[in-house]
Amino acid sequence: MRTTAAHERQARKEADRMGLMLCPADDDVTSPDVSWSYYGFSLFREWLAQAEGFALSEMAGFGGNRPWSSLTTTLAPLLDHRDDEGDLAPAHCAAMLPRLEAIVAERPHAPDDPVLRRRMDDTRRLIDVMKYCVDKDIPLVFC
Repeated sequence: MRTTAAHERQARKEADRMGLMLCPADDDVTSPDVSWSYYGFSLFREWLAQAEGFALSEMAGFGGNRPWSSLTTTLAPLLDHRDDEGDLAPAHCAAMLPRLEAIVAERPHAPDDPVLRRRMDDTRRLIDVMKYCVDKDIPLVFC
């Protein structure tokens, strides 16, 4: 029986107890991916929301009442996505890439701040995965 890359990634995630992985919806186990614990992904999204000028905790679905339609960020599809299922279309990834790249460019160095360094590394890995999805015209899977 042939195992798909998504199944192999899921098995690796469960074995490592990583929590959440974002990966291309393809059968290539060598394609890029990015992973966090669920708590780490929550912190990452809070950081991205802060970079966009709002608190994630204000938003519907995150403890607040503010509707997502009140925002103009291209990162909304990522920020307002279930943690552990579904996907993002290549068009969503393409729309988010310029803003993610700008966030990285705005903070080029973080030598003395390990948390900021981690956020920047995560953002760069996410950019790599999204670019791969756009180039291959495949969805980005949350698993």
